Parts: sequence; structure tokens; C-alpha cells
Amino acid sequence: MESKRLRLLQEEDRQKKIARMGFNASSMLRKSQLGFLNVTNYCHLAHELRLSCMERKKVQIRSMDPSALASDRFNLILADTNSDRLFTVNDVKVGGSKYGIINLQSLKTPTLKVFMHENLYFTNRKVNSVCWASLNHLDSHILLCLMGLAETPGCATLLPASLFVNSHPGIDRPGMLCSFRIPGAWSCAWSLNIQANNCFSTGLSRRVLLTNVVTGHRQSFGTNSDVLAQQFALMAPLLFNGCRSGEIFAIDLRCGNHGKGWKAARLFHDSAVTSVRILQDEQYLMASDMAGKVKLWDLRTTKCVRQYEGHVNEYAYLPLHVHEEEGILVAVGQDCYTRIWSLHDARLLRTIPSPYPASKADIPSVAFSSRLGGSRGAPGLLMAVGQDLYCYSYS
Repeated sequence: MESKRLRLLQEEDRQKKIARMGFNASSMLRKSQLGFLNVTNYCHLAHELRLSCMERKKVQIRSMDPSALASDRFNLILADTNSDRLFTVNDVKVGGSKYGIINLQSLKTPTLKVFMHENLYFTNRKVNSVCWASLNHLDSHILLCLMGLAETPGCATLLPASLFVNSHPGIDRPGMLCSFRIPGAWSCAWSLNIQANNCFSTGLSRRVLLTNVVTGHRQSFGTNSDVLAQQFALMAPLLFNGCRSGEIFAIDLRCGNHGKGWKAARLFHDSAVTSVRILQDEQYLMASDMAGKVKLWDLRTTKCVRQYEGHVNEYAYLPLHVHEEEGILVAVGQDCYTRIWSLHDARLLRTIPSPYPASKADIPSVAFSSRLGGSRGAPGLLMAVGQDLYCYSYS
């Protein structure tokens, strides 16, 4: 496996490579104009060309504490909605985790430099799940689910992003750090749905808890299994949940938790579901499980309509990244390879080896965006592994 990784890295370093002989933009455009390529094939080939030409470049991270950057290892990264900030969880050498926010607005070629805003917040508890939360304004907070430890119970914590950096001058005000005692939370999701305004959900052992941050009101929904993945729909009043048992079900937010009428949809995988992503039209749902299966489900017929081959997973919590604007699906496998598929026909477009030797401790965490660094940014993939951050960009 290691020799295969090194061989692929060498190919990438030589990679002014084009995927196939004669496979370049001008010849493709000429063939299309002459009628040798139909529109669909032209779009597929153009997509493949762009992805195959993404080059790996190391990002220079600056910080007020450069010594910490040399020792702290990336655990996970999560881009905000506009892709101008990256929330990071770093494993600290002495044990535990600390949080930071990387400002991506300075991520410009040819010199890729970013600044890490750190904070004194440190935890010796495992971070099970994290998402951006829009309480005061879009992505004003970060929602974290922390495991319990010894006598300390698990909790869900809302951290104001302004604690790290005042990223919205005139809008940000010192936010209140809220903590809710929620033991055993495996997953979390923030609601942008009007039916659950100012609410977040947590997936627990055999239970889903819906909490209103402003009023403190809670609703509890009993389940048959641990809830490992969650996402709110934006338009429909639904909360989708993926379970350890392989079941995916939706909660109808209008029904309340009385009776059994709140279960709106049910789908089934053969293994524990680790990620659920709702597509923009809210008629399809993408899900992955611990058997390495990645499936696209039609929510109207509750049938699997497409399967994406090649993903590797046996027991890890690995998220999916769906990008409809670019028409791709991105996932990191337990073998530490990052795979990119065509969203529309499930073809595997590219397999990216990790810059580090494969290990359980060094599974890369990635973020893809059509506009890295904000509205004027270019499409690209950010990969955090070990102490390093890499950018794979294309135009």
C-alpha cells in the first residue's frame, strides 16, 4: 500500500500530466465544434481534465504562536458557507484538543498563505461532531458535541466565532458561550429551517434531541439505534438521521414528538450510516456507511438510484462532501485516499493519495469549495493532514 502511495505521489509531482494523449482543452473544443463530441461527453471530458490538472501545493500557515503549529496535528477542518473561514480541531501533543479558525481570504496563488486565529479554549474530551451555526447571523457560531469523560458529562457547546476573530466588523458582538448538558451525543446539526428556528439537533444513543437555543425548550424523539449523522432540510420541514443500525429516517418537525406520526421517510443501508447529505432540490439524499457504500437515494420512491464505487471504510466516521455547482462528490476513505466522483454518472474522476503514510492517526480531513477564500476565490480542495495544510486548486 505504501509503495502504491509513493508511486501515485511521484505521478502527481510529474503531473503536468494530462490524463490521456491528446486530452487537452483546445483539441476537445475543436472536436466539439466539428461535431465529434456531443455536449454531454464534452462536459464530462472537460470536468475530468480540470480535476486531473489540480496540483498539490503546500499552504503556509501563520500564527501568533508558530511553535504550536509545529506540534499540533489537524483532527478535522470545516469550511463555513462562504468558504472564507475554516474551523479547525487540532490534537495537542500533551493530550486533548484545541480549536482555531483559519482565515482563507488571503489564500491567493502563487503564494498560498493563511492566518490561524487561535483561542484559549481547550478540551481534554473527544470532539464527536461539529457544524457551523447561524444564531446572530450566517455562521456566527460553531456547534460542538463533546464526549463525556469520567465524572464530566457530555455536552453540546455553542462557541461564538467572534471569540477567535472579529470577522464581521459592525455585525459581530461578543457572543455568549452556551453549553447544554447532553450526554452521549454522536452527531449534531444546526437548523436553517423556519419550522425549527434557532434550533439544533443532537443524535444520541437511541434518541434525537431537538433544542431551542433561545427558549431552552427541548423535544425528544425515541429511536431504535444510535444516531450517527444528521442534516436538516432547508425547505421541507424535515430532519434526516442516519443510524448505527443502517436505518435512515426523517423527522417531520410539524408533528411534535407525540405518537408515531413524526417518522416521515425510511431508507436502509446494510451497515452503520456515517454521513447524510440532502441535495438542493430536496428530492435526493446521499448517504455513506461503514461498509464503504455510497448511495444516492430518491426520496420520492425511497429507492437507491446510483452507487459510487471505490470508497473504503470499515468502522470510521467519515463525512461526504457534495458539490452540485461543480457536479462532484468528494470523500476521504479509511485508506487515506481522497476520491472524487462525478455526481451525475458516478464515475470515479480522480484518486488523490495522502502526502503522509497511511495510518489511523493521519486520515486527511478535506474541504472543497467552488470559491475558496470567498466570492472571488477559485474552485479547489483543501486537505489537512498531520501538521500541514495543502491546496489542490484549478481554474
